[in-house]
Amino acid sequence: MADTADTNGSGAPDQLAISRAGVDGFTVVTVSGEIDHHTSGALRRALTPVAPATTARTVADLAGVAFMDSSGINALIAAHHAHGPDGCLRLAGVRDSVLRTLELVGVTTLLGCYPTVRAAMAG
Repeated sequence: MADTADTNGSGAPDQLAISRAGVDGFTVVTVSGEIDHHTSGALRRALTPVAPATTARTVADLAGVAFMDSSGINALIAAHHAHGPDGCLRLAGVRDSVLRTLELVGVTTLLGCYPTVRAAMAG
């Protein structure tokens, strides 16, 4: 499944591109662009398990995300809760600028952050 949220129809830098793939029992959601109040809804939808009652395992590959505001953080927290107690959401490849924000607000205590998708899957 591929999902793209173009915030202004022009392909501007704030466009968010999202793709999903099944890999070894995980859903890997690859994200690139900027996550803000215009694009966070697409991120939330992409990270929410199709069947929340299952033991969904998701890795969000954020290596292509250069900026995330509070609405992106809220989308990550909502997706974490949607995975329920038996599922997991892990983050991979988070850039330093985004990671610092996640650390400051305490998201890294909820979600594991790993350098690569493979490391997140091995988690």
